[in-house]
Amino acid sequence: MPGTASSFTLFDLPLQILATLALVVLGLAAATILVWMRSPPPETDEKAQEKRRELKARIGSWWAMVALLVVALALGRTAMIVLLAFVSYLALKEYLTIIPTRRADRVVLLVAYLAVPIQYYWVGIGWYGMFVIFVPVYMFLILPAAMVLRGETQGFLKAAGTLHWGLMIAVFAVSHAAYLLAVPPPDAPPGMGAGLLVFLLIATEFNDVAQFVSGKLIGRRKITPRVSPNKTVGGFLGGLVATTLLSAALAPVLTPIGAWQAAIIGALLATAGFFGDIVMSAVKRDLGIKDTGTMLPGHGGILDRIDSLVFTAPIFFHAVRYFYF
Repeated sequence: MPGTASSFTLFDLPLQILATLALVVLGLAAATILVWMRSPPPETDEKAQEKRRELKARIGSWWAMVALLVVALALGRTAMIVLLAFVSYLALKEYLTIIPTRRADRVVLLVAYLAVPIQYYWVGIGWYGMFVIFVPVYMFLILPAAMVLRGETQGFLKAAGTLHWGLMIAVFAVSHAAYLLAVPPPDAPPGMGAGLLVFLLIATEFNDVAQFVSGKLIGRRKITPRVSPNKTVGGFLGGLVATTLLSAALAPVLTPIGAWQAAIIGALLATAGFFGDIVMSAVKRDLGIKDTGTMLPGHGGILDRIDSLVFTAPIFFHAVRYFYF
């Protein structure tokens, strides 16, 4: 049955969450200044200029994403859930744009889109039972049933499996991040769910950056050269160590998780984020595309940005729910 999830406003957020967000903004500001100060002279070759423009675009997108996160948190729990629901909608729309779909399934795609508000409604009312089975079970049954009624059997199996997998990554997996806002009991301190969510997002994105930087510095041996040539053993291990240390330091500040447990969770998040990244790389290789979209300059599409979160959010959510709530 639905639960009574704790709510919060900007004034309810603990000081440590506000301080953490302030540090994120300061770090982003420092990166922005550094990039602009080190801009190459006009006579630099076009390739270097293009890389610099891409880096500036990437930082600009980071500013937009951080701003949206801060505003949503300031407006409270409902606004944050709506923001993540919108991210799921954009991710699903992007997914359905890049995969081949059958003309007969146009009505079925509308049914798939309806899963977004319904799934996040379960999040909003804190109904864990429906939240955890709606997409994996009910949509698993509803989508092929709707396809059958269209009367087209050619490519049925591929279409049904591809569409449901898209719902699993874009809606079900991402909604676990939103449900972190509802997982603390009603008598928990206001803002505890926000602390869990902020920690997950920071750890996931930090791991992406740490693996990228480590790969550039010490990466030699490629892990999956045919899937993602830039993924190296050095990059993975560097991200693993960095994310483990960050989690051990940050989780006790933002969440009820102790340092040693946080270190283990950090290692899990680093590993999960790595696999989320290369799984999405495999999808893009299969489809013959470089990016899933162009919505986020410097990053690509929404799926390019949340590929790690698709794997880290469910793992972190269920670990927290099982051991702490």
